[in-house]
Amino acid sequence: MDELSERLTNLEMFVANQEKMMDELNGELIRLSKLTDNLLAQNKVLMEALKESPVKPLSEETPPPHY
Repeated sequence: MDELSERLTNLEMFVANQEKMMDELNGELIRLSKLTDNLLAQNKVLMEALKESPVKPLSEETPPPHY
């Protein structure tokens, strides 16, 4: 019985470690998901700002009055 009890204890420790690791990985996944969402939102804002930019290409710019 002593060997069986030791094996059961080892299995319980293994499962507890696996659960802890899964919780840590889940937390990291949630953090990265939030970061990705934030970066996508920032990228969208920047893309909209570029579309609405008042800066024209050099070929379309009128030269300054001192020319």
